[in-house]
Amino acid sequence: MKDVRQVNEWFTREVLPLEPLLMRFFRRNWRSESDLADLRQELYVRIYEFGLKEIPLQTKPFVFMAARNLLINHVRRARIVSIEAMADLDAMNIAVDMVTPEREITARDELRQLQIGLNNLPPRCREVVTLRRIEGLSQREVAEKLSVGEDTVEKQMMYGMRALINFMLGGSGKIQRRPKGSRKNKAVGHE
Repeated sequence: MKDVRQVNEWFTREVLPLEPLLMRFFRRNWRSESDLADLRQELYVRIYEFGLKEIPLQTKPFVFMAARNLLINHVRRARIVSIEAMADLDAMNIAVDMVTPEREITARDELRQLQIGLNNLPPRCREVVTLRRIEGLSQREVAEKLSVGEDTVEKQMMYGMRALINFMLGGSGKIQRRPKGSRKNKAVGHE
């Protein structure tokens, strides 16, 4: 596992400057403008998590391959897949995953572990993560439902997802907040 400071510096120096290009990529390849912030956040979590294991030699190609894979996964998970989306997937030469008994057992174990991690989150944070990731509500819908600002929803998602990732990787899964005024690591939001 890489040093968190080193990962934060890499993320700030090499990943965050790609955001305008990344958002352009998402706008070109995703039909719902309201999902873009969520896609970006989910991608950043995945990239950061990978960076904790290994910092890629070439950041830009890695980020855009990860973005492409994220979009593919979202299309696969969609309940109703449009003909246009299927054509887009065909154009990207996606290999079909086979579900084996081993994969099913692993997925069930991971789901149980995730439920434990979710249960360990503070109530508000757990509610935000559940509404966003499990029920599929947009950031705006969650904010309206909970009568809070969208920025609060975004922060709770960030804290919750970070805690869940930490828990799934064998950590305590506790939410850690940075002291006010600490700017060095704010860009990636890692404590």
